[in-house]
Amino acid sequence: MIASIDTALIDWSRAQFALTAMYHWIFVPLTLGLAVVMAVMETIYYKTGNEFWKNTAKFWMKLFGINFAVGVATGLILEFQFGTNWSNYSWFVGDIFGAPLAIEGILAFFMEATFIAVMFFGWNKVSKRFHLASTWLTGIGATISAWWILVANGWMQYPIGMEFNPDTVRNEMVDFVAVATSPMAVVKFFHSVLSGWVLGAVFVVGVSAWYLLKKRHKEFAVKSMTIGAIFGIVSSVLVVLTGDSSGYQVAQTQPMKFAAIEAHYQGEKQAGLIAVGLLNTKKQAYNDGVDPFLFNIKIPGFLSFLSQRDFNAYVPGIIDVMDGGYELADGSIALSAEEKMQKGKIAITSLAKYRMAKEQGDEQTAQEALTSLRENEQYFGYGYIKDKHDLIPNVPLNFYAFRIMVILGGYFILFFCLVLFFAKKRDISNMKWMNWIAVLTIPLGYIAGQAGWVVAECGRQPWAIQDMMPVNAAISKLDVSSVQITFTIFLVLFTIMLIAMIGIMRNAIRKGPEVA
Repeated sequence: MIASIDTALIDWSRAQFALTAMYHWIFVPLTLGLAVVMAVMETIYYKTGNEFWKNTAKFWMKLFGINFAVGVATGLILEFQFGTNWSNYSWFVGDIFGAPLAIEGILAFFMEATFIAVMFFGWNKVSKRFHLASTWLTGIGATISAWWILVANGWMQYPIGMEFNPDTVRNEMVDFVAVATSPMAVVKFFHSVLSGWVLGAVFVVGVSAWYLLKKRHKEFAVKSMTIGAIFGIVSSVLVVLTGDSSGYQVAQTQPMKFAAIEAHYQGEKQAGLIAVGLLNTKKQAYNDGVDPFLFNIKIPGFLSFLSQRDFNAYVPGIIDVMDGGYELADGSIALSAEEKMQKGKIAITSLAKYRMAKEQGDEQTAQEALTSLRENEQYFGYGYIKDKHDLIPNVPLNFYAFRIMVILGGYFILFFCLVLFFAKKRDISNMKWMNWIAVLTIPLGYIAGQAGWVVAECGRQPWAIQDMMPVNAAISKLDVSSVQITFTIFLVLFTIMLIAMIGIMRNAIRKGPEVA
């Protein structure tokens, strides 16, 4: 069945999933960021009893609620696509992948749904303490929801805690703790959530700056801006630290992605990290001998340090990962792409022989086939790769997306420091240039988050599950036209939802907080 699948179906299904995921990630990070901001403001109200902080918290809650509602809608559609467009994937690893998503739905989502009602409608109906707890628990529920979703995504990047069952042709979970606490999932969770906090801080500062430009709600704007800037500085610094940890994990488990992000073709010791570079568009193949860069500026040894915590360490490049022959961390020698593909085909053939022998009651042949399967099982997914060049992700896309993310991360630290300095030491309400910068920084927060997910997901192509299942083996057998139709419907629907959300949020911002 896999061999007969049209490549157009793969492309359209990937496009549909990417469309849904990218629209969904417009709403998720702001939800995570505003949840903390509004909880901090209500905490100040609880401590001081000042009605100003109550009304300030209620204003940001209103914007949180608008964003949250649309985010839930896009998230539900995203999860359903695993069954409609990626049924082979769902069958192959549903026992593992479905567990964290089920926990997210049962625990986190219901937790959010319960306490968000109290948060919005419980003012003056429940005690101040209980209402404050509900606000914090709403944010905690959203964060727990992100945890389980990122556990599932982290497992796709680094599959552990499972065992392949040749009788059912499924991977089955054998270690839930290993799946739930995977180092890839942990760093992905903290980096993703903290990036949402950064966006929340950018949003609060930018909206507050708009009020200052309009000369409205000065006290509200300056105090909100101050909290947003402090929150933003802390979050941005932590994002840098978790980004470093994320890069280290990628280097350990996804060497091809790591090499693609840096356009690092030839392995070397004391490898430099490219600070600035322009790729050569004439580079067509990994081994064509064309210089990948028109120019670049490197920070000596930093790529080695990022990947191995050693400035002198060897970092394999795309050529090395493809051709093999270098020494791995465990002392073994890396196989070439062709060798992995051959072992993958042996694993697939052995599985077929095992199942046939079991049906015929030939236990000896079944055992021999099972032994061969186990010996080559880790390369199972490579058996579905038709062209070894497909193992190389889009280098320019990953290289530039990564640098957009990193450059904006550095910019946010500088931005928040300036905002806090001017808010504390000078009258920022009269600094039009700074307020305009703050307003225009809002879309940059979204761009940074989207660039990060482009690196995370496009960098691991062609894998749906790293080394285990390529995208062409994970897909459902559908008519291309049906996917094209649903893609168009989702594009129109999501765009309408986004425009509607922006309109509703703009009206709420124009109305302003209930603050004198």
